Amino acid sequence: MSNNLYITAAEERSGKSAIVLGVMQIILKQVGRVAFFRPIINDQGFGRNDHDLDLILKYFKLDIPYEDSYAFTITQARQLITSGQEDILFEKILMKYKELEKKYDFVLCEGTDFRGKDANFEFDLNADIAVNLGASVLAVASGRNKSTDDICAYTAITIDTLEEKGVELAGCIINRAPEGFLEETAGNIKCMAQFNRSIPLYVIPEHKALGNPSVEDVKRWLGAEVLYGESSLLTLVDNYLVAAMQIGNFLDYLKPGSLVITPGDRSDIIIASLASRISSAYPNIAGIVITGGIDLRPSVQKLIEGWTGIPVPVLFVEAHTYDTVQSVNELYGRIEASDDKRIATAMGWFNKHVDIRELGERVVSRTSTRITPRMFEYSLVEKASNPRQHIVLPEGHGERVLQAADIILRRGIADLTLLGRENELSIKAASLGINIEGARIIDPVGSEYFDEFVETYFDARKHKGIVLDVARDRMSDPTYFGTMMVHKGLADGMVSGSITTTAQTIRPAFEFVKTKPGVSVVSSIFIMCFQSKVLAFGDCAVVPNPNARELAEIAISSAETAKIFNIEPRVALLSYSTGGSGSGQDVEKVVEATAIAKQLMKERGLDYPLEGPLQYDAAFDLGVAKLKSPDSVVAGRATVFIFPDLNTGNNTYKAVQRAANAVAMGPVLQGLNKPVNDLSRGCSAHDIVDTVALTAIQAQEAAKS
Repeated sequence: MSNNLYITAAEERSGKSAIVLGVMQIILKQVGRVAFFRPIINDQGFGRNDHDLDLILKYFKLDIPYEDSYAFTITQARQLITSGQEDILFEKILMKYKELEKKYDFVLCEGTDFRGKDANFEFDLNADIAVNLGASVLAVASGRNKSTDDICAYTAITIDTLEEKGVELAGCIINRAPEGFLEETAGNIKCMAQFNRSIPLYVIPEHKALGNPSVEDVKRWLGAEVLYGESSLLTLVDNYLVAAMQIGNFLDYLKPGSLVITPGDRSDIIIASLASRISSAYPNIAGIVITGGIDLRPSVQKLIEGWTGIPVPVLFVEAHTYDTVQSVNELYGRIEASDDKRIATAMGWFNKHVDIRELGERVVSRTSTRITPRMFEYSLVEKASNPRQHIVLPEGHGERVLQAADIILRRGIADLTLLGRENELSIKAASLGINIEGARIIDPVGSEYFDEFVETYFDARKHKGIVLDVARDRMSDPTYFGTMMVHKGLADGMVSGSITTTAQTIRPAFEFVKTKPGVSVVSSIFIMCFQSKVLAFGDCAVVPNPNARELAEIAISSAETAKIFNIEPRVALLSYSTGGSGSGQDVEKVVEATAIAKQLMKERGLDYPLEGPLQYDAAFDLGVAKLKSPDSVVAGRATVFIFPDLNTGNNTYKAVQRAANAVAMGPVLQGLNKPVNDLSRGCSAHDIVDTVALTAIQAQEAAKS
């Protein structure tokens, strides 16, 4: 069952809040505990809450603190993105969403209101948030003030653009459609919905009681005083008319539902407006707003009060006319939590024009397997921090390492030891404006462990001709010292390699950490995070040309490592042949490795789907798999890809990383007794954070065995 949905429009005044009301009632009929979350809200005036949050939380009596139901204001979001801190934006949104996800069965999310100046910015932002939350999207296209052709084109573009951005669509609603739209399209809408897609498309006509504000809404929005006509405050406002001309000209501009805005000293306009309501020759106005804090003249008040039953509401505000007009232009039909009539109208109108059963099945009953890079990273951090492990970072003087250490400590991912001179590290951290006070800092040569480590290394390697002086030199190397901390149990894992080669990082581990019992080869995988799924690629970093037995070991180790990171292993051993479609020595090696791997799994009590040889396209793409290997349980569904040699693996992971814009985490070393992991020399601070999280999770698993 699905546990989330993201409702987003593509422009302002789409009537999205009425859609949210309708969808919420569908979900509550099928799901027990439902949360409501708006990742980005509008900037609110002092003391004001977000309108839609207030509406949904209060009307449905949801037990969610207001502060937990949103992450940022639109201004805060824009500032983070323009300052290059997009990661902070999405991390906090995901964190707040995940907190709700823990407590509730379903999280209904609503996008921004498009009241800013850049609709494209908000459209892209909503799409990115939905993708990163792993939420399907119900798109709301507005038909307000559009022709039939414009609505159809606009809706098609909205759907296509969302799909291009990797959004999984649950459906689309054309809301506030003009009169006659359904008759003009006469079934073409359904055709448009089925063209290269299988999403339901619904049309909800304009309903003035929902789209237009009432005079009561205007009063509340402006904080106005009601002078006359309080019984008519529910009259709907269709347009605003600023009256600053002579009566003869002014009367020509009156339209049905006009809200006349005029200063208090324009007695002529006020009297003419009231008189127009009585005359059958002029349309009925909605009301009058008197501006400037100018009281009506006593004679005018006397005239009005002598009228039997004031036919139109009259409001009074202190603000000037210009400010008042600017303010009401921001107002549209707003459904308040206390307005039972309008809420009932919204829900009834929604139910009348939407197939409730079909949409409910799409929204609640669907099962999604989408995992985005940020979702995967969040799950890593969450898993790594409980129980927290101790990771040593030998390259403590590195700027990227220090930046990563600050993030790791702030987020509670792991306890850290940094190797280096404490005074130098503290000065450098201060110059970078980061905080590493929570980390332990050790200078290898001056530490209390140095002599003990030298003796331990000498005893472990003297059979190789190592003398004590060489042992002392080796332990002066931070990488050797950090690895020995792991070996001696003073740290649970090590991450290094931002300034050293892979060989320099992992050689000490080969020398005295050694491999796990029953494992003959140390290898690696990269965790490849695509837009909607996470895969494992091995071995792309360590073993240059594995033989069949080593390749089988790499496949099994990769499956077990993938499982640690919640990737369900379905293992494909890759070749330029699928099944018996090709021949040659390289293909035979993969055939033999597959047979050995299946036998080893049987001996070790493992049961992972594993097949080979498979070509990459047959392993990755279900459509190709149906042609090349239709009976396979792995082809088209593979999650663990085993490359036949380092040349193929390393080039492929880098090509896929760049071409598919995938996030590549690793290499993650596998087969060692305790976790030691290598970094790319081109890594970012964010990459280091991810690798520390991966290492901490490996350490948790090592502690269990």
